[in-house]
Amino acid sequence: MGQLVAIVGRPNVGKSTLFNRLTQSRTAIVDETAGTTRDRQYGKVDWNGKEFSIVDTGGWVVNSEDIFEGEINKQVALAIEQADEILFVVDAMNGVTDLDDHVAEILRKSSKPVLLVANKVDSNEWVYNVPEFYSLGLGEPWPVSAVNGYGTGDLLDEVVHKLPERNEDEEAALEDIPKFAIVGRPNAGKSSIINAFIGEERNIVTDIAGTTRDSIYTRYNKYGFDFYLVDTAGIRKKAKVNEDIEYYSVIRSIRAIEASDVCILMIDATRGIEAQDCNIFSLIQRNKKGLVVCVNKWDLVKDKSQVAIKHFEDAIRNKFAPFMDFPIIFGSALTKQRIYKVLETAVDVYKNRRREVPTHQLNTVLHEDIAAYPPPANKGKYIKIKYITMLKGSRIPTFIFFCNLPQWVKEPYRRYLENKIRSHWDFHGTPINLFMREK
Repeated sequence: MGQLVAIVGRPNVGKSTLFNRLTQSRTAIVDETAGTTRDRQYGKVDWNGKEFSIVDTGGWVVNSEDIFEGEINKQVALAIEQADEILFVVDAMNGVTDLDDHVAEILRKSSKPVLLVANKVDSNEWVYNVPEFYSLGLGEPWPVSAVNGYGTGDLLDEVVHKLPERNEDEEAALEDIPKFAIVGRPNAGKSSIINAFIGEERNIVTDIAGTTRDSIYTRYNKYGFDFYLVDTAGIRKKAKVNEDIEYYSVIRSIRAIEASDVCILMIDATRGIEAQDCNIFSLIQRNKKGLVVCVNKWDLVKDKSQVAIKHFEDAIRNKFAPFMDFPIIFGSALTKQRIYKVLETAVDVYKNRRREVPTHQLNTVLHEDIAAYPPPANKGKYIKIKYITMLKGSRIPTFIFFCNLPQWVKEPYRRYLENKIRSHWDFHGTPINLFMREK
């Protein structure tokens, strides 16, 4: 389970530039697919083998161009509530401002590790401005230039050093039981479906306030099911600030998604698919989690014909393309229509994630498909795929194709191979990885 680092600070100190620098630095494995503006404020960093997620909270703030104290408060409150570590960015060219003092005061009272980042040290002369930030009472300021990369390596070393240790024993205990997260935009029916699953029989439920992630795992073991429902502490307790619902729900979704194996994405049948559904879907995709789409409030829809269902399904798959091999269930948390079908399907998707295909079977079956449609030649060179194997024990089904010219195998052919794998074996609902390696 990854850990979350949040970037906070007043507008125009270079938070987004720093975010881009950290997620795209060459030593980092960048997981930054183009998407909507909100979507781009979340990325993954792998620094010297330690992976964490990073989020620019400013990207979710409405009116972020205005120096609007309420929005900054909201940003900082969210970071304190949800993140494992906070990067507080200040502007070395401008020095300390009242708003910086205000943010520092809130951060000093929190128990989360905070790193003070003095940005815009774009040339040597600005280094001399950095010591004045000691007055904020948050320890040593780290001079960096998000624009040219100065100081960011040392900063990342310190970020990794300060991240709280994960409780390996606790995570190992959770490992063998499926973990399902119910996500979706506000009012799509997440709470209703959790209540419908759990009902009032609270004695069956054990809440484990768990791990550094602040996730809460609710054990559900009745009617032949045994799994954890993943909730984040933030979803349970209302923040004390006036919350911008969308801004909060996306970051909380990140916590729940990262902590789960399979995500149940709730879509409101009365409103159709909106931009935020696509945002949350892309977070699920980026984290390579299993997916079940539940179209909730189906009892409120007038036209329930097969044509209407087909139309709705096609609309969802088109919006979420190119990944289209996932189940869609129409139900209602309120009337409990098909909600157990949702659970059964999530269990099936979890099993598909753990499916292992024997090597001899893979080679026998796929070599026929490859012979029928070989990889296109590139610059007169022919690609020969010699051997295929499946990685044992990986969290996501991972296939390795050994061939003579792995760099020439292009995306359309990879898609062909993926479609063939899916047509022969059941990986419905789960992403799969394909790697080309030199034999």
